[in-house]
Amino acid sequence: MRTFTAAEKRREMERELGYRLYVYAQMVTKGKMTQVESDRRIAIVEAIIQDYRAQGEREEPQFKFPDSY
Repeated sequence: MRTFTAAEKRREMERELGYRLYVYAQMVTKGKMTQVESDRRIAIVEAIIQDYRAQGEREEPQFKFPDSY
């Protein structure tokens, strides 16, 4: 199984957030989802993004420049 950095996971969740904002707005308008449920689900994704952001700040960089050439 491939592993991903926190930054990679954060970027994917940011993309997912944009998708959900678009789709959930349509679902609320059509009466297929309540605004309360939309807000709750979006808040969860935003919390995941914040978790990955904090984790990414603690991770070592994937690539390091050599100390000398």
